[in-house]
Amino acid sequence: MSGRADGEFEPRIALPERRSLFYLIFAYLCVGLGFIGAFLPLLPTTPFLLLAAWAAPRGSPALHRWLYEHPRFGAVLIAWEQSRAVSTRAKWTACCLMTLSWVIMYLQTTGWIIPAITGALFIAISAFLITRPTP
Repeated sequence: MSGRADGEFEPRIALPERRSLFYLIFAYLCVGLGFIGAFLPLLPTTPFLLLAAWAAPRGSPALHRWLYEHPRFGAVLIAWEQSRAVSTRAKWTACCLMTLSWVIMYLQTTGWIIPAITGALFIAISAFLITRPTP
């Protein structure tokens, strides 16, 4: 607790305000990572935008509105929200990058356990993506 000079304690931030602040910071962090991922080939953009879209209304209605009205991100978020749809380009990109990542990891590791677990995970994610409808 922090005390003031007159002996009274300052009130703490209320729980809903702290929760709202957490969601706000998390949403902006995800937007930032998604933005970086738009330029770096190995950092995904879509998962971070989906997380930001989930956190934004809990922390900032203005950020939520901005995300859904954004000319590039809005269509992706709306397609996911309405029909859990993923574009063909996003499916291909994700599957190709996971395959490339797995091959690089396989060539760099000496054991078989990590590539096997990662390969199974990548196959499951790819299967999930491929079975999503196309907007």
